[in-house]
Amino acid sequence: MGERTQALRGRIAAREALSSTFIKTPDVSVIELMSTSGLDFLILDAEHAPFGRREMDVCLAMGRALDMPILVRVLAAREDAILAALDAGAVGVVVPHVDSVEKARAVAAAAHFGRGGRGYAGSTRWAGFATRPMGDVLAQDDQTIVIAQIEEPEGVDAVAQIAAVDGIDALFAGPADLSVGYGQSVVGTPALDAALTKINAACDASGKAFVTWVPDVAKAQEWAKFGVNIFVVASEQTWIRNAAVDVARGIKDIARG
Repeated sequence: MGERTQALRGRIAAREALSSTFIKTPDVSVIELMSTSGLDFLILDAEHAPFGRREMDVCLAMGRALDMPILVRVLAAREDAILAALDAGAVGVVVPHVDSVEKARAVAAAAHFGRGGRGYAGSTRWAGFATRPMGDVLAQDDQTIVIAQIEEPEGVDAVAQIAAVDGIDALFAGPADLSVGYGQSVVGTPALDAALTKINAACDASGKAFVTWVPDVAKAQEWAKFGVNIFVVASEQTWIRNAAVDVARGIKDIARG
């Protein structure tokens, strides 16, 4: 791992202010481009975008080559999905729908070595393709990041216990899913505010980082009051479309003038 990738877990543990985005387009050129952005890390969205194992593999290879830290939001809280992402070179995983302490413990175990935990293979990209001794590879486990998404009211109810699980580095509040779970049709209600406040309290009590998704920097500034220190802002697809919309409107304004 490069220096930036190695340092990311420590920066998360220190609750630094960090920025990221979801990558929805499974193409290495997107990783190469976004590595020049100044973002602290990227998240491949294998839950809601078309990342098969091959696409994930090549994008993670590019991230490793450029020392751009990349996590993968896996399809589900399954051992095989977590193992595939980590073996391919992800520095960590974002796991959706962690709604109980039992699920949090299972996720943490699946992402870390130990009895009943992550399966060992020295021939993976993460392990250096069989070029490193087992002890060195196992020591690298200290750099693995596990972020649990709190997206259901049940997860909020159990959030203090989830945050206290060893091997969970941060909690990720899913504002849209939480809003739907509370019976709302918009984001930005008292129910969501209360959930964010409760998640922050759990993070504070257990010394874990607090992550959320926001559509833009303005919303990040607003939600900083909840104690969020890591913002996953929109996606590269949103940014591309928004820039194109601005250009199209601008050219039409010239034509009207």
